[in-house]
Parts: sequence; C-alpha cells; structure tokens
Amino acid sequence: MTFLRNHSLGIFICFWVALPAWLLGQRFPIIGGAVLAILFGMGITSVWKDHGTAQPGINWTSKIILQSAVVLLGFGMNLGVIVKTGIFSLPIIISTITTSLVVAWGLHRLLKIPRNTSALIGVGSSICGGSAIAAAAPVVKADSNEIAQSVSVIFLFNAMAALLFPLLGHVIGFDTTAGEAFGIFAGTAINDTSSVTAAAATWDSMWGLGTQTLDEAVTVKLTRALAIIPVTLMLAVFVAKKEAKPTEGSWLATFRFKRAFPMFILYFVLAAVFTTVCLQAGVSGEVFQPLKELAKFFIVMAMAAIGLNSNIVTLIKSGGKPILLGACCWAGITVVSLLVQHVLGIW
Repeated sequence: MTFLRNHSLGIFICFWVALPAWLLGQRFPIIGGAVLAILFGMGITSVWKDHGTAQPGINWTSKIILQSAVVLLGFGMNLGVIVKTGIFSLPIIISTITTSLVVAWGLHRLLKIPRNTSALIGVGSSICGGSAIAAAAPVVKADSNEIAQSVSVIFLFNAMAALLFPLLGHVIGFDTTAGEAFGIFAGTAINDTSSVTAAAATWDSMWGLGTQTLDEAVTVKLTRALAIIPVTLMLAVFVAKKEAKPTEGSWLATFRFKRAFPMFILYFVLAAVFTTVCLQAGVSGEVFQPLKELAKFFIVMAMAAIGLNSNIVTLIKSGGKPILLGACCWAGITVVSLLVQHVLGIW
C-alpha cells in the first residue's frame, strides 16, 4: 500500500503520456513511439516544472519499467534460429559494433563529451538503438538528460538511414533480384528495429521481392541485438573499475560481480532461453507476441518518464557534440558494413 501511495500518480501520468505516443508511433514507425514519448514528456515538463508527489512514480518508471522492458524483449528471441541464420553476418556485426564503440570512446576523449552520453550513443548506434540504451543506461548510471539526449541523437540518424539507405543501395549496385545483400546491410548498419524494417520493406517494394529483404534484415538485426549482453557486462566492469576508490587498492580486489552485474540482463537471457525451449517443443511463436508488444510499450512508457525528467534547455545547449558523435558512429558503421560485405563477396 505504501508503494502505491507513493508511486501510483507518477506511474499513471507516464502511462497516459505514453499511450498517445505509442499509438502515433504505430502510424508513423520511422519516428517511433519512444521519440514521441520523450518529446511529449519534455513538452509537459516545460510548463509543469514541479512534479511534486508524482516524482517518485516517474523515477520508478524511468528505471524499473525500463529494465522490465529489456527482460520482456528476451521473449522475442529464439536463440537457435538467430545463431543458425545469423552466423554468416557475424563478421560484419562484430566489425560494426567494434567500430562504433571505438569511435565513441575516441571522440569522448578528444571532444570531452560526457562519459555516459558517449557510452549510450556508442552502444545505441552499434547494437539496437533505444533497446540498447535502455539496457546500458542503468549499468552506467545515466541520468534522464543523458538518456533523452542519446535517444534523440539515435533517432535522427535512424530516420536518415531509413530514408536514404534504399537509394544508397541502388546507387552502389546492390543485387536487386534478391534481398540478401541489402538485408544484411540494413541489419548491420541501421541501429533501431523500426528503421531497419522500414528500409528493408522499402527495398522489397522497390524491386518486388516480397519479404526477402525484410526477413534477412530482421534476422541479422536480432543476431546483432544479442550483443547487448556482452557489451553491458563490459560496461559494468568498466564502471566498477572507474568508481573504485584509491584507498581500496586494486579495483579487482574490491570488485563484486553480483553487485556490478545488471540482473535484468540475466533475466533477459533466461527469457530468450525459455522462448527457445518452448518453440523447440512446438509452441507457436505467436504465444509470445503480446509480451514483445508489451516490451515495446514499456520502452515508450519509460521514455515518457525520461522526457518528464529532462531539461530541454540543457539538451539544446549541449546538443552539438553528441550529434557529431552520433554522425561519426553512423558513418563509421555504414562504411565498415559495406567494406566487410565487399570483402566477403556479398556485393
């Protein structure tokens, strides 16, 4: 009862901010509900500055609902199918993820971009946009402004990729009689699932390929999404090392895996394993569809909370360097994806 009394108002407000954003996101998938929820939340908080008794519920939603969304995403993953069909694209996936993380780290040092913002943009660019940011944010202890700024940057380049990549694929000479080449390109070089599917569906429509490109792109994208697990673990160790006090001696001596490890990632893996076992036992994948949709709504709801906690003036003033970082990560991933595909003879 105490929890409900302290948190229900904030959770209720986040829900009603998220609902129209979710519905509009279904209609305009290139923008997506997550970005709209952040914008709605920012707009509301610009006139409603003191959240009063709603603040605890808003904070709870931005953290716990966000982690719950990541866990529920695990029910959308059949590990066996992903490993089997995505193995061919693994060299490209590893190359693009490494490129984005290295670029993010380098520009963080060179341009003095805040550590958390650099980490979130690098992870979001390299893996799967908002979902990766949702997984990494609690690990690096990012605040609402850092999360909102990172999601906004990722959205900008997502939208550009969805619109420009089909044209780019045609100009550089991708095979127009099959969907493999462009599907792998979209799945490895575009970070958010909505934009991956938008670009792949456009390519299918352009060349009358049915769903060839879409199927390929989504499979590659899901394989790439599994990188959330090792990357968040790496970030957890990095943060533990950074936060170790000099008086405590070596950080390894004081590091506690249980304390650093984000437990929701373990639950995410267990959800994926459970899904895989059920599918192998003959359970229809449609059974898990409501959970996947709930995960997407939870992300939108958490983004609404983050928008409500964000200072839009601060975001605008500090937006130049993060946008440059996002552009460099995006360009690096695109170039490396194309180069590795060319080396492998895919196009």
